[in-house]
Amino acid sequence: MRRWLVAGAGFVGLVVVGLPASFILTILLVPLWRWIEADFGIEAIGHSGPAEWCFYLIWGHFVLLALLAWWFAARRGAAAPPESD
Repeated sequence: MRRWLVAGAGFVGLVVVGLPASFILTILLVPLWRWIEADFGIEAIGHSGPAEWCFYLIWGHFVLLALLAWWFAARRGAAAPPESD
């Protein structure tokens, strides 16, 4: 049961940490959003900044990559032999 609580807390932590990081990255990618809007005609930039879907896209990728990194690290740690004292 403790393992699931730690995993759940880790997931919540990743989601919460991902919010400000995604916001900053979304703002930094304004040239990309302008290019997408100009070339594809998709509303990506408005008078108040990038559209909501731009933020959600970056946030989703951040959480997915963080979960994958966490999963690979957990698998690698489980495969490592225990250390002897």
